[in-house]
Amino acid sequence: MKVTFLGTGTSQGVPLIGCTCKVCTSSDPKDTRLRSSVMIEYKNTTIVIDTGPDFRQQMLREKVTKLDAVVFTHEHKDHTAGLDEVRAFNFINQMVMPVYATERVQEALKSAFSYIFADLDYPGIPKIKLHTFNDNPFVVGDIQIQPINVLHYKLPVKAFRIGNFTYITDANFISEEEKKKIKGSEVVVINALRRNEHISHFTFQEAIDLANELGAKKTYFTHISHQLGLHDEVTLELPDHIELAYDGLQIEVT
Repeated sequence: MKVTFLGTGTSQGVPLIGCTCKVCTSSDPKDTRLRSSVMIEYKNTTIVIDTGPDFRQQMLREKVTKLDAVVFTHEHKDHTAGLDEVRAFNFINQMVMPVYATERVQEALKSAFSYIFADLDYPGIPKIKLHTFNDNPFVVGDIQIQPINVLHYKLPVKAFRIGNFTYITDANFISEEEKKKIKGSEVVVINALRRNEHISHFTFQEAIDLANELGAKKTYFTHISHQLGLHDEVTLELPDHIELAYDGLQIEVT
C-alpha cells in the first residue's frame, strides 16, 4: 500500500501573505505545508482522506488521474472546502464520486455545498453519491477501513486504520478503548500542531508521548502549524522512530 501525504499543514500552517517568520519565508519545500490530507493506493483502488482548500493543487502536483472515493474525517472547512473539485474526476473517469462520511458530516456538506445536492441538476456541478459509515469497518474497493473515534476538543472526529496504517488528524484525546484499535499498526500518523498548549490539537510533546505509547515502528507528524518551526530543525529533536511528514512524502506500508 502506498501512502502519499498530499498536505501536512493547517490553516495556521499554510504560508501567509506578508508573514516574515522563518517558516513562511523558507526556501525548503518541506516547509510549504498545504492543508492536511493523504492519498491511499492499494491494488486497484485509490482514495483520498479529506479534501481541503488545496485539494485541486494537490491533485495537480501529484498528477492524479484516477480517484475512486473520498473519505472524510470531519466537517471543518480546512478538510472539506475542496470537495467541488471532484468534478474533474467525474469528467475524466466518467463516474459519480463516492463520498464516505458520517451522517453529521453529510449534513454539513449538504449545507456548505447545497448546489451539489439540490434537486435542480445544473450542468457541470459535481456528481456525488454519499455513503454513510459509523463505527464499523467498511470497504471501498480493495481497501478495508476501520474507523477510530477521537475527540477534537468536544467535536467527534474519525481517525482511520487501514491495514497496518493509522491516520489521526484534528485530535487531542483518544480513549483507551479506541487506542486498542490503533496498537499494532506499523505506521501511525498523528497531528502535532505546535509547542504551546491548544484547546483541540495535540501539542508537539503530547504527540511524541502518544507515539511512544502506541509503539508503532514509525510515526509521522502532520497537521503542523508554522509555529512549530522549520522542518530540518524540528527533525533534529525527534527520535529515530518519529518523523515530521512533509507535502509529497510517499511511504510504503505492508
